[in-house]
This record gives sequence, C-alpha cells and structure tokens, in this order.
Amino acid sequence: MELNTIKPSDGSKKARRRVGRGIGSGLGKTAGRGHKGQKSRAGGFHKVGFEGGQMPLQRRLPKRGFKSAALKFRSEITLADLERLGADEVDLLSLKAAGLVGELIKVVKVIKRGELTRKVAVKGIGATAGAKAAIEAAGGSVA
Repeated sequence: MELNTIKPSDGSKKARRRVGRGIGSGLGKTAGRGHKGQKSRAGGFHKVGFEGGQMPLQRRLPKRGFKSAALKFRSEITLADLERLGADEVDLLSLKAAGLVGELIKVVKVIKRGELTRKVAVKGIGATAGAKAAIEAAGGSVA
C-alpha cells in the first residue's frame, strides 16, 4: 500500500445534495422545501420551542420544585476529618482555616463516618446522634 493509493472505502463518502439545480436533479423548483409556509422561505426562522403561536410545551406544563439557596451555605464533615485535623478544639473558623469547608459555609454538621480515637471538643458545630456518641466515647464533647 502506498500513500498515493489510499482512498475511502466504497459507500463511506456520499455526494452532497445539490438542490435547486433543475428538474432533472429531482430537487428542482421547490428544492425539497414543499409549497408555501415559513419553512419554505429564505430566512424562515423561529426560535427553539416555538409552536406556531400555540402555547409552547414549556409554558403549558406546571412548574415544580426548586433548588434551595440555603444548601449552598451548609456542609458536613466526618469523624475521620476530625481525626486528621489534629486540633483539640474544633469550631467553624478552624475548619475554614484547615480548608475542610468553604469560605461561604455558615452551618456545619459532623456525621458518623470513620473512626475517632482522640479527645476533641466540638464547639458551634452540629453533630448527628451517632457522631455525638462517638465523640463522647472518645472523651470529647459537643457544645
């Protein structure tokens, strides 16, 4: 095989449709656009979802649900995160300083995932019942 003999396989390339080139082409006169109407005209454009003046589907159907903005300001940390942090007292500012939660976060909750083996005092942070029990079992406190 030589580079100058390479060609596409049979049937893989199809000639493009040349419309409006006379009756013999099979696509003369109306050029496959049918008769009359907006889509037959040059510049016959309508926006996505337009249904000819009929109330569009996205406006006919009822709107349901929303995304709560409050979720943007909440976060959770695990017992394993507290173990890795290495601080004896943990509050929101220390978590932000360590990079465990984002700067915009206002509410943090400790969840029971992982192990906690050392004494940690958690202040101003919520905790699930299981996480609270695990913290207190390790000798720590939740305030």
